[in-house]
Amino acid sequence: MSFLTQAYLLETYGPRIKIADCATVLGMAEKTLRNKISARQIDLPMYVDCGVKCADYRDLAQYLDDCRARARTPGADSYTFSGVPI
Repeated sequence: MSFLTQAYLLETYGPRIKIADCATVLGMAEKTLRNKISARQIDLPMYVDCGVKCADYRDLAQYLDDCRARARTPGADSYTFSGVPI
């Protein structure tokens, strides 16, 4: 996983990234992200901390790096999340 991706997310959002901020990073609405996580279309581990759904900055960085790796794979469908077409 990219150290720069981790450093950017940690500096910008802190170690616990709220689901609204995750949605911003991924370029989608919060409700869309919630629906995709519930439908298991996005493999992003989330946890609840004080009643707020969050992701660890390292998990989000890994997800972004995995998306980039899939997009760079010859013949890969760049319009999939976790192998599930959208």
